[in-house]
Amino acid sequence: MAKKKHPNEQPEEERLTEEMQSETETSAAAEEAAETGEGVAALQAELETARAKMQEYLDGWQRERAAFTNFRKRVEQQQAQTRRDLTASIVKRYLEVLDDLELALKNKPTEGEGAAWAEGIELIYRKMLAILEAEGVKPIPAEPGMPFDPHYHEAITHEPNDEYGSEEIIAVVRRGYTVDDQVLRPALVRVAQ
Repeated sequence: MAKKKHPNEQPEEERLTEEMQSETETSAAAEEAAETGEGVAALQAELETARAKMQEYLDGWQRERAAFTNFRKRVEQQQAQTRRDLTASIVKRYLEVLDDLELALKNKPTEGEGAAWAEGIELIYRKMLAILEAEGVKPIPAEPGMPFDPHYHEAITHEPNDEYGSEEIIAVVRRGYTVDDQVLRPALVRVAQ
């Protein structure tokens, strides 16, 4: 007996054909989604690689920038030290002249033509001190009664003295000088025992 067809019912072949087409479309969509997913994954991997390289380059740039800053500071310090050394070597030569002027002024005449010359020598002495001070040269404090400091003073004698305590300066034989907190020459002093 033959089956009677329902008006809404599709023939079996048409239905199978439609199902196959639907499966093919779903499979194509799945493949396309998979390709798109793989593409997105590939792009994400490429993006991560680019970010890693960017970070590596940034870190390298920052290290080089810090190294250059340190180099520049080191060069500036070396230049400042070279300037101090040059100043010190030049000034040391003039300290002997300054000592001679101080010695001459200790015994300066107070009357007559010699007094006028002594005043002129004293003006030269003050001018020389001002020039040295402008270069950063300062006398080391050394006065009788001050404590002896081996960093700034050089003891030429240790002698008993009732007037001063032990390790106090009795007299200054030659003044000492510093340039920018660096000792050019220590003060020569006599020290109480």
